[in-house]
Amino acid sequence: MRHFLDFEKPIADLEGKIEELKHLSGTGEMNIADEVGKLQAKVERQLRTTYQKLTAWQKVQVARHPDRPHAADVIAHLIQDFQPLAGDRGFADDAAIVGGLGRFRGRSVVAIGTEKGATTEQRVRRNFGMARPEGYRKARRLMQMADRFGLPILTFVDTAGAYPGIDAEARGQAEAIARSIETCLAVRVPLIAVIIGEGGSGGAVALAAGNRVLMFEHAVYSVISPEGCASILWRSGEFAKDAAEALKITAQDLERLGVVDGIVPEPLGGAHRNPTVALDALGKAIDEALVELVKIDGGQLRADRRDKFLAMGAAED
Repeated sequence: MRHFLDFEKPIADLEGKIEELKHLSGTGEMNIADEVGKLQAKVERQLRTTYQKLTAWQKVQVARHPDRPHAADVIAHLIQDFQPLAGDRGFADDAAIVGGLGRFRGRSVVAIGTEKGATTEQRVRRNFGMARPEGYRKARRLMQMADRFGLPILTFVDTAGAYPGIDAEARGQAEAIARSIETCLAVRVPLIAVIIGEGGSGGAVALAAGNRVLMFEHAVYSVISPEGCASILWRSGEFAKDAAEALKITAQDLERLGVVDGIVPEPLGGAHRNPTVALDALGKAIDEALVELVKIDGGQLRADRRDKFLAMGAAED
């Protein structure tokens, strides 16, 4: 059953009518093909109208949609012969971060992603995509391996943020995130990061300090969640919508500000409506970026990456 967001209620009503008519048609009592066609055209118009004017808060809801492609889906679709690698060689394997070796369009790569899980059981096991220190240390180990063997790195980010629990802080969460960012900036191979859903705080930046940072059209990327921002500034989560607007978290805002380098288009109604089309578009965008980056010397890749992030937010005279 398709999951509809609050602002999609008119679309849900129309699609409900279509299902009712199809059921009647299946009984052989009437031929309603014309009526179904008219309703489907109306659904498409409604989707187009709705998704052309999404607010920042509505984009947050789309980015969190449970049917949206997750990192595991992206890797399964884009990476052939994927061989997952586990553990940080120090404490444990963090299921919130998946990573390993594979081939992207014939080229050997290391792929890493934050994975939320699709079912309740998976979400609990993967800690809802919120990594602990061992997750970032695993990611760092894989990036260093990629650097050692000259393999491009692809990262897929979808997390509300790093896990803020006491156990994570006790094992050095801040240090692990900082070291992961440091490694992103230090490697001498192409690093392409993609925000596929939520890009939350340092937990996202830890995997997203790349030569090219791409975002899905309806993804969000922010230093803090709208709810967290509202609770700090307004002392109430009721102001999350206002916070979402103020934070400039949409792909369109961030491309305009120079924080991300490109926007990957999503099918009408969001990536959750047609994941295959969305992931094919993502594959094309990654391929275009990678073809360009593999021609650049390792030292220059590293220098360009560092200069890019140091320039962000710099004041102009």
